[in-house]
Amino acid sequence: MYSAGMDTTRSKFGAWQRTLWRAAALLWTALAGATALAQLPPVSALLDSDKAEVRTDQVRARLLVHAPQGIRSGQSFEAGLLLEHAPQWHTYWRNPGDSGLPTELDWTLPQGLTAGEIAWPLPRKFPIGSLANYGYEGQVLLPVTIQVAASAALPSRLNLALKAQWLACRQECIPQEGTFTLEVPTAPAPGPHASLFQSARAQVPQALPAHEVAGQWRQGGVTEITEEGRFLQVRVDGLPSAWRGQTLSLFPVSAHVVHNAAVQGRDWTQQWKGGTWTARVPVSSERADSPAQMQWVLAVGPESEPRAPALQIQTPVRGQWPALASTPAGVPPALEQALADNAARNAPTAAAAAWPGLGLALLGALLGGLILNLMPCIFPVLAIKVLAFTRSDLGPAQHRASGMAYTLGAVASFVLLGGLMLALRATGEQLGWGFQLQSPLMVLALAMLFTLLGLNLAGLFEFGQLLPARLASLQSRHPTVDAALSGMLTVAIASPCTAPFMGASLGLAVALPAWQALPVFAAMGLGMALPYLVLGFWPALAERLPRPGPWMQVFRQAMAFPMFATVVWLMWVLGLQTGNDGVAIALAVLLALAFWVWAWRQSGWARRVLTVLALLVLAALGWQWQTLPTPDAGAPAASEPASTRWQPWSAGRVQSHLEAGRPVLVEFTAAWCVTCQYNKKTVLADPAVLAALDGKGVVTLRADWTRRDETITRALNALGRNGVPVYALYAPGRPVQLLSELPSRAEIEDALSRL
Repeated sequence: MYSAGMDTTRSKFGAWQRTLWRAAALLWTALAGATALAQLPPVSALLDSDKAEVRTDQVRARLLVHAPQGIRSGQSFEAGLLLEHAPQWHTYWRNPGDSGLPTELDWTLPQGLTAGEIAWPLPRKFPIGSLANYGYEGQVLLPVTIQVAASAALPSRLNLALKAQWLACRQECIPQEGTFTLEVPTAPAPGPHASLFQSARAQVPQALPAHEVAGQWRQGGVTEITEEGRFLQVRVDGLPSAWRGQTLSLFPVSAHVVHNAAVQGRDWTQQWKGGTWTARVPVSSERADSPAQMQWVLAVGPESEPRAPALQIQTPVRGQWPALASTPAGVPPALEQALADNAARNAPTAAAAAWPGLGLALLGALLGGLILNLMPCIFPVLAIKVLAFTRSDLGPAQHRASGMAYTLGAVASFVLLGGLMLALRATGEQLGWGFQLQSPLMVLALAMLFTLLGLNLAGLFEFGQLLPARLASLQSRHPTVDAALSGMLTVAIASPCTAPFMGASLGLAVALPAWQALPVFAAMGLGMALPYLVLGFWPALAERLPRPGPWMQVFRQAMAFPMFATVVWLMWVLGLQTGNDGVAIALAVLLALAFWVWAWRQSGWARRVLTVLALLVLAALGWQWQTLPTPDAGAPAASEPASTRWQPWSAGRVQSHLEAGRPVLVEFTAAWCVTCQYNKKTVLADPAVLAALDGKGVVTLRADWTRRDETITRALNALGRNGVPVYALYAPGRPVQLLSELPSRAEIEDALSRL
């Protein structure tokens, strides 16, 4: 009848499928490598980490030395760490305030050299809601005096080494460190950094000179405990006469005593009476110390912009301190409970408690990969995978070989992605599962791939037509190769998503040694490939599928539209990452790509001219793409406009609601996560679910991970997760509840009932 036609259809179908998978998988492999390189720290940071400079996106740190008279035995010279902050970022003073950590310097010096303490310059105050910190913005030099022993034998050059740690904060905080080495001559040399050290020393508070009061010499003043320990009355004599009558800033060197967020002129007041300056300062409700003496720094001007010179004073404390609260300083009860719960979950034994052995972790990964086949992420290629089973020209042995090859491709891709993520995390990068789609370049590359796949399925071209004849002749015609490459492509599409059981396994894997973590990733790949593998070994199951025929050509062309729909979704993701300019350039790239494919099908001079024109346009657009501003990783890329229902997430916002006694539901999501968007439009938009949340007074926050955000990555890690979606329900005084990746209405209502 039409068996010859069916054979021809099968032959054409096999040819385009082989070239389709082969080209797509090769492009995917190249893109994965390019994304890995793009995620690495800047080359300067890697090269300079053992030199005099370390750079991050937030801080540029340099080790400087100032010894214009040379380095001599029995004398001293100056060294220091220069911190240059990116706009809106800051590091901390010796007393960081309600949060933060002071910068620490650990010196390794030649024998006979001793480094002193940091001479802290005058800080400024950073109010953050009900808290306040003290630190530095812009440029600050932390100078240190290095004393040379009289007996030190000095060579012509000295090697100085410094390991520094600092905490860079904006709204989020990033712990950073650097190792610096510097070789300096001992002979006198011009001081290129003289002005920096001179300016820094001018900013360092000096001790208030002793002065005579009522016939007695004393230094500073006195601090009195008043109003049952709720306030301190600070009285200082002997201040410069030029200061009299001016508003002063008061910074407590003694930590964990005063209320740092007190507003000048409202919460704490000051006045002059002759040459005596008096201030009434509130005590912190979470005071953690009862000092016999207090240290302060005084300067002229507001606390946000104090002016040098500054003075440091030490005042004896008069009066009786009330008993200390049992809660540690600066840690509210709700936060203390949350930290304790988190520590219990992430203790070394926590993994064993949640997963009694690596075996259960592997089982969870296997189940998660299996369920991944049912997630919306797989739809663009699921139908094409199924078509492979309709090939009746393959015998049972070949079906088994194809199933094993597909499994090998999927497992290898999972291991490759997992290994890249673990390697990048080992360099200090805060990455999670699906990290590749946090790169706009990777999103554009995938959009180009799916555009080519759609044009191919629509019949505009065959991949073999785009390759030189010599390369086309090298294509493997063995179906097992096509099956392996199709497994790789499926992982490329599915990788941004997580499925039930998969989230916990991913969270555990990143905390395991590589030799244990990689088998977990391999188990996920095996789980995802398992249905294909089963059908390969039992081809009788595939016989229930429709037989080959002319319908396959129609089906092939119809499958172009899911590919184009995927491109629409990727453009939406790209718009959240780069804005309208990025989307406009990307759409022009896709148009030029389609034009190039069409031009290649022409003949003669038209093909050559049009192809050159298309390539020139692509090159120009590529250059224009490089000029796009780099997206701010710290700024959230909200996947939808902010609403009163779902507010942007921050760790501080969660804590403030918990302290006020309100439960919080946090949705960790991303625009490139199809499962996230499905949940957002279904169960999270269900009126019954929203009514249940309102009934319990639950505050809903959304942590958008569309762009790379190290703060969200750390929050996910703290929950034992490494990808999205994640739904975390917090309640005051209770351990956090983690919902499944596909939560149902019943599951959410059950979790709320336990509040």
